Amino acid sequence: MAECRAAVVTGFNQPSEIRSVPIPELEPTALLMRVDAATLCGTDVHCWHGRMSSDSLPYIPGHETTGVIVDMNGARSDLLGEPLNEGDRIISTYPHCGHCYYCTVAGEPTRCSNSYAFGRVLCDQPPYLLGGCAEYHYVPPGCDIVRVPAEVPSPLAASAACSLRTIMHGFERLGPLATHETVLVQGCGPVGLYALAVARDRGARKVLVIGAPDSRLQVAREWGADATLNLDEHSDVNARREWALDHTEGRGPDVVIQCATAAAIPEGLEIVRPRGRYLTIGGGDGNITVSANALRDRQIIGVGGSVGRHFYQAVTFLATRQKDFAFEGLISGVYSLDGVSQALQAMAEFREVKPVVFPNT
Repeated sequence: MAECRAAVVTGFNQPSEIRSVPIPELEPTALLMRVDAATLCGTDVHCWHGRMSSDSLPYIPGHETTGVIVDMNGARSDLLGEPLNEGDRIISTYPHCGHCYYCTVAGEPTRCSNSYAFGRVLCDQPPYLLGGCAEYHYVPPGCDIVRVPAEVPSPLAASAACSLRTIMHGFERLGPLATHETVLVQGCGPVGLYALAVARDRGARKVLVIGAPDSRLQVAREWGADATLNLDEHSDVNARREWALDHTEGRGPDVVIQCATAAAIPEGLEIVRPRGRYLTIGGGDGNITVSANALRDRQIIGVGGSVGRHFYQAVTFLATRQKDFAFEGLISGVYSLDGVSQALQAMAEFREVKPVVFPNT
């Protein structure tokens, strides 16, 4: 059986190892792609810390992946119904079965009972290659495939396969922004930065960002944030609320988008104006306490995961808004397979905005 190189996590919080991993035989309609670029995000760090699953070792990290099709087992089409061919550059959703309650009745394939996420799947059993930090990536049946436009670089396309597609889903649930509305974004990682860009693009009057470190806030300012507040310099919750009130005529933002951690939800619900909309995206462990008044007097919208149309919207946004946003500023560091654990550590310490791994260079 043919093999390829992969960065494999064999112990939580331990350096990854370079291993030879089998290239599996393809199931009917499955694809094999050569990985162009794999970007890493906070979820990859959580997996590495063992916070997502305790029984996933060993695994290949990386769930944001762009690659070129090098093998196919039978005909398969992309999200638009166009036939796929070897040589096509693609991103992929996670697989879903299409016949469980969530796929058919609830209309929520992101909650598919038979789905799984890339970048945290055992790599010592078939189909082995389900993480981006490897020379090749297996694309199973049941995934929606989106072609990457020629003008979108592979690292940015990879980021569209997680942070930006989640933002597209979030804005779909949020609904239209009015031209008089102010949006405040909690968090300035990749999800928060893309939230800023989409809010700006959809006509928000003003976009405010609270986050850290300053290197990420600098990207936010370059992408058009009207004002930013550095968490490292303003640790008092009441002071942050006063800052938001000062920028919104004393009312509070019309919309607050949580792109940091669930621990930020109570603060965000106090900042958003009465009857305003609160969109929560960032995850986190543990319980939070919110006031009953905030629950009664705010519209709270949650989002997790995405479906094919959100991936398509994400790469289209990157392709068509390049003149408006310096998207390349999101990519902050370049690594080889040998440097995957260094990239994860840099993300954990907020020294990177969005690191990219090039497994085939």
